[in-house]
Amino acid sequence: MGNDMRIALDAMGGDGAPAEIIDGAMEAVQETSGRVEVTLVGKRDVLEGHIADRGFAADHVVIVDAPDVIGMSESPATAIRRKRDSSINVAMRLQKEGRVRAVVSAGNTGAVVASSLLSLGRLPGIHRPGIAICMPTRNGGTVMLDGGATSDCDPRNLYQFALMGSVYARLFLGREEPKVGLLSIGEESSKGSGLTKNANELLSKGGLNFVGNVEGRDIFRGAVDVVVTDGFVGNVILKFTESIVSYINSLIREGIGRYPIARVGAFLMKPVFRDIKQTLDYAEYGGAPLLGVNGVVIICHGGSSARAIKNAILAAERFVTSGINERMKLKVKEDGS
Repeated sequence: MGNDMRIALDAMGGDGAPAEIIDGAMEAVQETSGRVEVTLVGKRDVLEGHIADRGFAADHVVIVDAPDVIGMSESPATAIRRKRDSSINVAMRLQKEGRVRAVVSAGNTGAVVASSLLSLGRLPGIHRPGIAICMPTRNGGTVMLDGGATSDCDPRNLYQFALMGSVYARLFLGREEPKVGLLSIGEESSKGSGLTKNANELLSKGGLNFVGNVEGRDIFRGAVDVVVTDGFVGNVILKFTESIVSYINSLIREGIGRYPIARVGAFLMKPVFRDIKQTLDYAEYGGAPLLGVNGVVIICHGGSSARAIKNAILAAERFVTSGINERMKLKVKEDGS
């Protein structure tokens, strides 16, 4: 196994672990024709059993034993300290030691963030990390951060989220001069909490393409390329959006089942429904990068399917090859923030 694109996968993290995780790993290996090599991190006997049951060939996949597992409901700080040989901690150590280029996990988000900071540290000049969520919009997507890594923020943290989000939007969304908006309860700079008011003042004086405050309705309109908020609000928006998408899907299914004529229309509209589902389905995006850590960490939805895991692995590969961390370090240095 001489490939340099080795990615560690937390095989015990997520609601579907380890079966969905292993399936996703194998799909990624097959789709990349071995360009990507996956290191499955978890309980060796469990992983070997699942691989054997599925009849998967072991080419381009290795297993690193991690006897402990951090549950989704465990306290992140406590679990990271007590379970040093958990799949999350072992995966992070592999990246720190240079044995893998990235880590992908659908496990306990708080534990992934804490382990990333403990093992990898922050990029020079960055004070707090942020999860970059790609929200679907008509113009190709809007980056929202933080999506849940840092709930208690100060204005400087929000400014650096904007800075990192701008670099991300430029590289991955192709926005030449990304427009940055600060999420608030009104467009006027005088509206919002003390945090947003102070952050607005800081962003207004910075060197980013800051267009002012934006409201929640502006996110899906694609009014800006980067939406900045603290991790508490960002995570609430993310979870609320997921629930709305699920609710709308259920209403459509119920409506089609209630009226026979609607089934004919549904058949004709099938390509449209497929496109909408593809746009809104988190599995298409795979996972979200944790920006600001000195490494590559992709955080996946806890309910990730094999397809979502595969796409997260591919996203990790793109993140590594883009050299985004080097660009963010340069941007921070130039900005002096």
